[in-house]
Amino acid sequence: MLDALSQIDVSLLYAANGAHHPLLDAVMLFVTDIKKTGILLLLVWLGLLWKGGGKGRTVALMLLPLILITDQLSSHVLKDLFGRVRPCEVLDGVRAIDGCRHSLSFPSSHAVNTFAAATLFTVFYRRWVPWVAYGLAALVSYSRVYLGLHYPSDVLGGALIGVVCALAVVWVYDRLSVFVRKRNDAK
Repeated sequence: MLDALSQIDVSLLYAANGAHHPLLDAVMLFVTDIKKTGILLLLVWLGLLWKGGGKGRTVALMLLPLILITDQLSSHVLKDLFGRVRPCEVLDGVRAIDGCRHSLSFPSSHAVNTFAAATLFTVFYRRWVPWVAYGLAALVSYSRVYLGLHYPSDVLGGALIGVVCALAVVWVYDRLSVFVRKRNDAK
């Protein structure tokens, strides 16, 4: 069973990684590079603080511990725990367009962080934001497979971990809000 799942994982990796075009290469390199997209993310974050009202400030402030938790969990706990080597290091024929990283593969930190943020946005903004947030998270996650840096299961696992972490942070926030309201009402 595990061999069959592993074969599917590798087949999907080769399909995504092998279907390339110079324009698509450029798009995938852009969306995966936090140095390039970080300015856009910072502007959104500042916009939430400045013009987002109470809800926007709440989301902006909740993003800080959420991304800290998810990034540290994925990069410094789970990757060491699972010890999975990147596909570009062990599989023949995998194109690492941006170079192969010599760090561990599971889970994809990009997937963990982007799906955590998408879930947080979805909890607070339920109209059109889920489509945009999850669409961007999926695009960033797909870019990791396309670039040969992760297996599809790395990004699927990362997405699940990100969603669970975001829901846990929202749960803690809700419990703390109830506690603070009850405490203020008792005064």
